[in-house]
Amino acid sequence: MSRRSLLLAAAGTGVAGAVTAGLIDRSPDRVLHALSRSASSAYPSVLTGPGITRVERIYSRARGREVDVALVLPSREPPEGMPVSVLLHGRSGSARNAAAPGLAYRLGKQVERGAVPSYGFIAVDGGNSYWHEHAEGDDPLGMLLDEVPRWLRERGLGGAKGLPFAATGTSMGGFGAFLYARRRGEQGDPVDAIAAISPALLTSWSKMRKRKAFDDKADWASMDPLLHLDTTRHVPTAVWCGEQDPFIEGVREFIRKSRPEIGYTARGGHSGRFFRTATPGLISFLGKHTPERRTD
Repeated sequence: MSRRSLLLAAAGTGVAGAVTAGLIDRSPDRVLHALSRSASSAYPSVLTGPGITRVERIYSRARGREVDVALVLPSREPPEGMPVSVLLHGRSGSARNAAAPGLAYRLGKQVERGAVPSYGFIAVDGGNSYWHEHAEGDDPLGMLLDEVPRWLRERGLGGAKGLPFAATGTSMGGFGAFLYARRRGEQGDPVDAIAAISPALLTSWSKMRKRKAFDDKADWASMDPLLHLDTTRHVPTAVWCGEQDPFIEGVREFIRKSRPEIGYTARGGHSGRFFRTATPGLISFLGKHTPERRTD
């Protein structure tokens, strides 16, 4: 058996342990991610019909600590080199809850039906610094750019370079998705798509300052996606946001100025309920822009 097969198959005992511990919700639409911190080499997993989520503990040099790494896969044995998108969590979130409930199941179903090509997600713990190095020695963006490709290559995912093909995120993670896509472009390896659910695009420094994620207004302005629209304008982009969401003003400004491929707003707040409504569209959008489906 290949190293990749061993790595991906190692989750078997994790599934049994998770069931015993009662960590798997009975409804596939409300999946609770299993996590074991007792052994860094273990791959606890949650099988949700055709989809599966696997969580591992890995040391990140960029962040100077161990982090959870969650792989959201359409099947237990994904194709060799399968494209993967980063999936960035929101403020006070983690790799374990980065995915909207039911994402693995719905992705697996769509792949099973042939509605989208096989692809997956990788989520990592990024802290609360809006996905950049705010505290010295803790660089979540460096982790995404320098370490995630190696982690994907070691698992036979992401192609020869292990580069995620897309940037996906919710709330603070949506802000991070734009920042990550911008840096990838600056490095000469642009992403194929950006998908952001309720991205934290604030238009007021007084509000952003309360997040304590930037040194000052100038520091925030150097990374604010609304002030750097040209850096990702050429990348196919989709955004979803509820009309009662606190970030709706910034999202509307983004839609007005950038004219993304999808700019969806509807009644809803900054909640899991709205995030779930965006999941089918997100899966289809990314499926359209996986490398196999590119027409350019």
